[in-house]
Amino acid sequence: MITSPMRQVELSSLPALLRKNAKEFSNSPAYREKGFGIWQSWTWARANEEIEALALGLINLGLKEGDFVAVIGRNRPHLYWSMMAVQMCGAVPVPLYQDAAADEMTYTLGHCGARFVIAEDQEQVDKVMEVQSELPNFEQMIYLDPRGLRKYNHSKLHQYSHVQNVGRAKDDELRPVMEKHIANLDYDSICVMLYTSGTTGDPKGVVLSNRNVIETSKSSSEFDSLRQKDEVLAYLPMAWVGDFIFSVGQALWTGFCTNCPESADTMHADLREIGPTYYFAPPRVFENQLTNVMIRMEDAGKLKQRIFHYFMAHARKVGSAILDGKDVNLGDRLKYFFGDLMVFGPLKNTLGFSKVRVGYTAGEAIGPEIFDFYRSLGINLKQLYGQTEATVFITAQPDGEVRSDTVGVQCPGVELKIADTGEVFYRSPGVFVEYYKNAESTANTKDPEGWVATGDAGFIEPETGHLRIIDRAKDVGKMTGGSLFAPKYVENKLKFFPNILEVVVFGNGRSECTAFINIDLTAVGNWAERNNIGYASYQELAQHPKVLSMIKSHVEEVNCSVAEDEMLSSCQVHRFVVLHKELDADDGELTRTRKVRRRIIESKYADIIDALYDGLSKVKTTTEVTYEDGRKGAISATLVVCDAEVLPAVNKMAAE
Repeated sequence: MITSPMRQVELSSLPALLRKNAKEFSNSPAYREKGFGIWQSWTWARANEEIEALALGLINLGLKEGDFVAVIGRNRPHLYWSMMAVQMCGAVPVPLYQDAAADEMTYTLGHCGARFVIAEDQEQVDKVMEVQSELPNFEQMIYLDPRGLRKYNHSKLHQYSHVQNVGRAKDDELRPVMEKHIANLDYDSICVMLYTSGTTGDPKGVVLSNRNVIETSKSSSEFDSLRQKDEVLAYLPMAWVGDFIFSVGQALWTGFCTNCPESADTMHADLREIGPTYYFAPPRVFENQLTNVMIRMEDAGKLKQRIFHYFMAHARKVGSAILDGKDVNLGDRLKYFFGDLMVFGPLKNTLGFSKVRVGYTAGEAIGPEIFDFYRSLGINLKQLYGQTEATVFITAQPDGEVRSDTVGVQCPGVELKIADTGEVFYRSPGVFVEYYKNAESTANTKDPEGWVATGDAGFIEPETGHLRIIDRAKDVGKMTGGSLFAPKYVENKLKFFPNILEVVVFGNGRSECTAFINIDLTAVGNWAERNNIGYASYQELAQHPKVLSMIKSHVEEVNCSVAEDEMLSSCQVHRFVVLHKELDADDGELTRTRKVRRRIIESKYADIIDALYDGLSKVKTTTEVTYEDGRKGAISATLVVCDAEVLPAVNKMAAE
């Protein structure tokens, strides 16, 4: 790959990369989208024309240099194009989470002062219109899907294709303006603004420059030898920095094709049809896929179950070693080969992973059992560690150095250091410019020398250079006995079980650990059906004695595993409750990226936490919930408090 200084100067913005691809890979597929069961494809040349037409149309509507434009919707080529078109106008795209409620959008739209909004459909248009009285800067809205919008007031509401058609009609008049805006873009120009998940407070607007995005895309693409012929499935939220880097930054740098599924419901079928060579998913996606696999196996015949478990046991033994090219004896290789024919190959095909050459997971820690399961199948799944503020990449795992207990070595161009407190700091070309309108938080996060505080506790292995993350620094604490408290370690082990969807562990400043558990309705419902257990609701199933007994067995199995860790053995779960409702982003309990908001949960369910530590056998509780239409309600329940067996630490046993 050519990386001369001249090329870097020429390609100092995403529009410049787009035009390079339109010339170099003009007839190669750039984007695909499935609609009504049919895949539609656009070449790089065609995509460039579509984007330029939209940019000209936006200029005609009055979009100015420095304006912020919100982009709201699911993964669609037209919305990716809109972000690049906005950049061609010298403005800044701000993708928002499509499932955010109207009041959540109010903050981000108001904070960035968006003059324009580009929305996918009627649902997103309605949400913005609901709060437009609170948005003094808002002026124009462009919508992609016209269904349901015919009778709306169109004085400031414009159809996407119509904006493009006007742009094409006024090409001669408006192109000089657009070209001037593009020429003004350089490495230090703002490329995009992405909001953090807001785990502990209001989301912060992270300003990323062209330098941040292009340098990170370049180095990460070279790190994993990404190619123009690669295929990626774009299904993660467009507002998330990972999707922006994979589906926009790396796609523009390498020229590979970005594929957009028809809907969330068809995503897995679309995944199998595309067969991506480059794939990313957060741990939750891999957890859900594993759950579905195990459910299917429970429904399979006895012979199939025996074959599956027999070969999977062997795969766990040698699969990762074979994948890494290590020495494995001929007998084990032959056995693995037959396992691949009968089990691993068909399973990978079912999951859509048959062609995956590079796979990544990040966002939060993945359970080692889940991670090892996929690698044992021969899937080159690796971990990376990153943040929005780093333009994703801080560390990644090189091929042949993949382990479940580390997040890899520092990426090219990244420097790492560990503070005396154990907090991880980094410095790189990807370090964000600033938090928008928040100089105080910027100064608290990034020092004058460019070092950024991650908020995570960890250490670097001196012999390997691999970074190990213990937990969020603010979540790592001490128990009353002085032992370390790291909730994620236990939570990830519990979420390996298909029956468990979510876990929140408590114990900081306490003498023992307790937990909230959410059952996975799909997995447990399937189990209940096979065991002739009737139930009328999630709440009823969650409190069924047999379900509680099953969850107890999972907790005690994890306690047995945790007891083997000398440092964290005190984190065994002594008592737990299975919650009467799923933790939900609409209720403020999770972020839009499905991260647990611990402080909110601790406050909201304080009565249940008290019961866990007061020795009660049952607790009555009432919880406010938000329905799909935005209405508020409340559900009441009596929860059973369950005790779990706790084992002495292995080192203590050895001492005795």
